[in-house]
Amino acid sequence: MEKSVVFAGFGGQGILLAGKVLARAGMNRGLEVTWLPSYGPEMRGGTANCTVVVADAPIGSPVVDRPDALVAMNAPSLDRFEPRVAEGGVIVVNSSLVKRGIGRPDVRAIPVPANDIAAELGNPRVINMVALGALVRALAVVSLEDVVAAMEEELRGKGRDELIELNREALRRGFSEAERYT
Repeated sequence: MEKSVVFAGFGGQGILLAGKVLARAGMNRGLEVTWLPSYGPEMRGGTANCTVVVADAPIGSPVVDRPDALVAMNAPSLDRFEPRVAEGGVIVVNSSLVKRGIGRPDVRAIPVPANDIAAELGNPRVINMVALGALVRALAVVSLEDVVAAMEEELRGKGRDELIELNREALRRGFSEAERYT
């Protein structure tokens, strides 16, 4: 088994953290993982993406031409990466910001209103965890519990302890939102 995911969006949307959490969840499960970040020099407001590969055997390269899944947090990211997703893949799209549908019949689209759910939870910074929760449901490589534990490890002791419960709920809400598409 080998699954690759591209997380893409604006800097400041938590793209890199979402990828790190997925990678850590896989690593904690004893799987092989790679995490390859890419972002512009401006960080917040610029583009950011990362590629995560999770496998049960050694990974040949962290560079992926045809990812199995895409998490697109804005329209430019969907425009850029949608054509690259492998046939039969999954695209989780932040339907709060992306108003167009997926143009490919050979992939499964999972629209998740990440910004709206984050607003309901009281903090716009958790959009990344909402989207990650949806991806976890759709991809089924690691469990929601694995991802929650990895998120807690990533946030604990880094001045973000107060956000752990909120991120836990965001992951759950994204996971539940994706149930209707899986």
